[in-house]
Amino acid sequence: MKISIGMNLQPGAWGGGNRFGTALAQFLESRGHEVVFDLQPDDLDIILLAEPDRKLKISAYDHGDILRYLLFVNRRALVVHRINNTSEARDDLSKQFNRYRIMANRVADHTVFVSRWVHQQYEASGFGTPPYSVILNGADHHLWHPSKPKTSVQGRLKLVTHHWSKHPNKGIEIYRALDALLDKPPWSEQLEFTYVGSLPEGFAFRNSRHVAPLSGQPLADELRSHDAYITAALYEAGPNHVLEGGGCGLPLLYLDSGSMAEYCTGFGLEYTPHTLEEALTQMIANYETLAARMSAYPFTSERMCQHYLELFEQMIATRKDRLAARRLRASWSWVIRTLLDRDRRR
Repeated sequence: MKISIGMNLQPGAWGGGNRFGTALAQFLESRGHEVVFDLQPDDLDIILLAEPDRKLKISAYDHGDILRYLLFVNRRALVVHRINNTSEARDDLSKQFNRYRIMANRVADHTVFVSRWVHQQYEASGFGTPPYSVILNGADHHLWHPSKPKTSVQGRLKLVTHHWSKHPNKGIEIYRALDALLDKPPWSEQLEFTYVGSLPEGFAFRNSRHVAPLSGQPLADELRSHDAYITAALYEAGPNHVLEGGGCGLPLLYLDSGSMAEYCTGFGLEYTPHTLEEALTQMIANYETLAARMSAYPFTSERMCQHYLELFEQMIATRKDRLAARRLRASWSWVIRTLLDRDRRR
């Protein structure tokens, strides 16, 4: 197959989407498939629309570019649209972020959501019933893996989290509350907390360790030096930070928000802002049992990429039917509306 991934991949750390594109390209090439990142070849089999907003540096092309390619270059190419974020994470009450991606989805023969929760948000925004599937994200197990099995806590429980963004939805208020717990016993004697990443302007921890943003091997080594991982993030579509913490063998403490339950259930403890202390107590008391489960944490990039490859192969095997379905839904009014909506967005 010849596959185009619509991403301008960036060197170094550049967010979860960039890691996804890098992992998928390497996996497909290792299986003998040709991967490009533009629409120059006239014989593409699969086009992956990854980010329809051309204002973003990661976006290599949008749905209008794909539509022109299908109309004037190669009508046999099949289009997959991967949706990996939502209005909810952006405090977008008008749902414009979701609606724009639903509009861009007109060119797709199949849609992939990175969690069931993301699909639910788009369904509520008017997605309808086009062919879709859910493929959960994964992290590279060559990097995000335990150093050795964790069986017990030596001294205080070493808790860690990491975030690149300073957005309040990343959970700073709960991390502030966690820091306040460390002011006095019993928590000052039982727990220590490390925050890796960016902090809001003017904010500083009193009792916790703050490490500047890390990526790659230094970040993996830092995570592995701890016992457990906490996330207070809200409305996460497919939480890469959790995948990295869980991949390093750290039992997870998580809020039931966004897709967290899909990525964390069975591999840690759920908490609320009111039950944080109770969850910490349970984590310490049951650490050996919780840590033992992490060897089965399933969310690897290899697993994720295999699901994408299987989808692409299945689409090629049913290309005739998918092209027929495309012709049934297409019309010149649909084409014009798609291009006009896209140009207004620009």
